[in-house]
This record gives sequence, C-alpha cells and structure tokens, in this order.
Amino acid sequence: MINAEELDLTEKLVTINRISTATAGGRRMGFTALMVVGDGSGHVGFGYAKAKEVPEAIRKANEVARKTMIFVDRKDEATIHYATTGIQDASRVLMKPASEGTGVIACAAVRAIMDAVGIRDILTKSQGSRTDLNVVRATFNGLKELESPEQVAARRGKAA
Repeated sequence: MINAEELDLTEKLVTINRISTATAGGRRMGFTALMVVGDGSGHVGFGYAKAKEVPEAIRKANEVARKTMIFVDRKDEATIHYATTGIQDASRVLMKPASEGTGVIACAAVRAIMDAVGIRDILTKSQGSRTDLNVVRATFNGLKELESPEQVAARRGKAA
C-alpha cells in the first residue's frame, strides 16, 4: 500500500457535475467531483465523490484519490513499456508507447492521468462511451495491467 502523506502530490480536477434529486418539496441540487492526484514519478490515484457543495465534493474526491494510489512502471520515465487497452463498461482506452518528443496525445481525462503519473510521451485513443468517469476508470484498469520487463521475466522464470 502506498502512503500518500510521504509523496509530494499534485491535484488535477477532471470534472465537476451538477446533479439533482427530485423530492416532494422540489429539486435538491448536489455536485460530483472527479479528481486525479499524482507525484509525477509513477504514483497516481483517482477519486469520485458527491456532496451538496462544490468545495466539499472536491475535498472528498481528493481523500478518495489519495487512498486509491497505484504505482505505474514507466520506460525511461517517459512512456509505457508496451501497448495495452483498458476497459470499463462501454469505455475502452487504447494506450501505445511513443517515441521521445511525441507528447501526450489524449483526451482531457486521460491527459490529466498521464500528467499526474509522469508519462510525457504516449498515444491514446478513447473508444466507446466517452463518459469522463468511465474513461478514467478504463485508463486505470489499463495502467494496472502493465508490468515491467523484470516482472515479466521473474514470472516466466527467465533472466531479465
């Protein structure tokens, strides 16, 4: 488990959404916030939370993001080792390594994650549903599947 207090984290607000609940007395308004936090050197997490006020939703999402941190192994601290696809419900996010200087070719939700994790060169394509929450979850599912060459060699019983 990653201790978020020890890391110097940057916070990125991906989206805020206004929601309403129909009650007998009328509509009650609320807000949802989707946050991404990361240290720029492989640690990243995301949080989604609801509240009656925007600042409270952001604070809650930030807490959730710090609890759900993962570590992403990067190639030369700039890109990923191999292509992968993350899937969440109807959203698919294809991620391919890119050569140095390419930059981050991605939608806003995926770009926030890549900036937070410290990936500078990557090609991505969001397919299917473009809902921000599902795109972020699909990206995380794809990043969780990634393994370093050393991990693959150890799993196969080979020398790296």
